Amino acid sequence: MIRWRRTATAALATTGLAAAALAVTPASADSPEQTASGTASWQVKAAELPGQGRAALTAPDGASEETATVLADAAHQQRENALSGADPSALQAEIERQAAESRAAERAADRSAERAALEAEAEAEAETQAAAEADAKPAAAPAPAADPAPEPEPEPAPEPEPAAPQYPDNLDGWINEALDIMTQHGIPGTYEGLHRNIIRESSGDPSAINLWDINAINGTPSIGLLQVIQPTFDAYHVPGTPYDLYDPVANIVAAANYAWDRYGSIDNVNGPY
Repeated sequence: MIRWRRTATAALATTGLAAAALAVTPASADSPEQTASGTASWQVKAAELPGQGRAALTAPDGASEETATVLADAAHQQRENALSGADPSALQAEIERQAAESRAAERAADRSAERAALEAEAEAEAETQAAAEADAKPAAAPAPAADPAPEPEPEPAPEPEPAAPQYPDNLDGWINEALDIMTQHGIPGTYEGLHRNIIRESSGDPSAINLWDINAINGTPSIGLLQVIQPTFDAYHVPGTPYDLYDPVANIVAAANYAWDRYGSIDNVNGPY
């Protein structure tokens, strides 16, 4: 079985931009790597730096897979360096600049994440405090319900007109009706005073007429229940009563109005007046 000895020399810059090309050569016969069985071994030597015109390296036949991979990577780097022709120091500076920017971006991201975490923690703490204060604060008592507006009082129903009193068509009824009218007009008199004078003057006959006294001789006979002449009736007639000397109520009220003016009241009359 053939055993391989692998050696690699790297002529790389600090950044690894100038990678060394690797070459594989067979070891000498008196090399310590020569096995007892006489099997050949290989030694990997450093190749020239890019730009020295060496051909790309290839692994010898029978080399291990690991050796082939190392050689392929070194050849690829050699080609890139040869094509770029860049100054290694400039490339090193660019790489350092990019590395610095990357580190600065990472630090900024870390600070931003830290600030976001602190803000989230502060917000959570504020929400917790607000919730605790809300729980501790007693709930406001509901405002008392407003009393309903009182219902408007209904308009009072108009009082019915008092029924007109009904008077009997006789002396008693005529006197009572006359007294109500006298009260409305402030004319004094009583039932007894009216009744007494009516009986003396006409015996209660509303059609009674005197055709023999001085008034009759003068052409103005006394007529009615209280024997009133026409000029006196005209002067003392009370509105609201018929304008008729023979009407019993109109005759009584006019006579009482005259007696009020002359004697103070019909009650004061005890004879011809």
